[in-house]
Amino acid sequence: MQRTRQDAVDGLLPEERERLILERLRAQGRVLASELALEFGTSEHTVRRHLRDLASAGHCKRVYGGALLTSPADQPASTRMREAVDRKQRLAIAAASIVQPKQIILLDAGSTNVAIAQALPDHAGLTVITNSPEACLRLLDRPGFDVILVGGRVGKHVAGAVGATALLQIQQIKADLCFLGACALDAVEGVAAFDAEDAEIKRVMVKASGLVAIAMTSEKLMTAAPFVIAPASDVDYLIVEAELSAAGRRELEKVCGNVLVATP
Repeated sequence: MQRTRQDAVDGLLPEERERLILERLRAQGRVLASELALEFGTSEHTVRRHLRDLASAGHCKRVYGGALLTSPADQPASTRMREAVDRKQRLAIAAASIVQPKQIILLDAGSTNVAIAQALPDHAGLTVITNSPEACLRLLDRPGFDVILVGGRVGKHVAGAVGATALLQIQQIKADLCFLGACALDAVEGVAAFDAEDAEIKRVMVKASGLVAIAMTSEKLMTAAPFVIAPASDVDYLIVEAELSAAGRRELEKVCGNVLVATP
């Protein structure tokens, strides 16, 4: 007699259940304990124990009712600058398309935002205020830019100015548009970062800006990080890659102002 899928699931060992849960997380970004319990024919308590073990191993973050995949963005800045360069350039071109002449732009640190600095149009009379020394270098000596570098202690992991000095300077800014860096974004859990000081800077940037835009590679979407910055509804423009699934895009469109897809 042929075994059914449910027969196979019913006979799983705990280690096999955890492996399947992790595969589901990597495929979908989010799992619900109630759905997994029903599928595995076990209790929600058992599923929550599996999720707790996976969270302890750094694979996910526990959230109400289930878990989110942990963002893969928790890497040194020098490593991030070398990764997915072509993909970030495509996102940057799409992000630069929303910029209007004469705007005051607040440009956060981050490898994708460094690419955005490079993609910003010349001769547009833009004022760019950034806490990223690397982004600043991309704009120096280019025509039509007034560049202001936010000072303070440079966080090695962030590769941007953080701390009290940077916070005070950003609090005095009124920007038209902010390109915010983020480690993770989920429609329910919001925008988040791995570094507490970096998250604090980003919260102030959101408050200082009329519009907020985030350009993000697909592996950071529907994931979690420890320090919440803002709800996803605070994002006026979310720039994503073409490979994002239609279901994922629909979920994000429910909460973000505009979801723009970069040209593949």
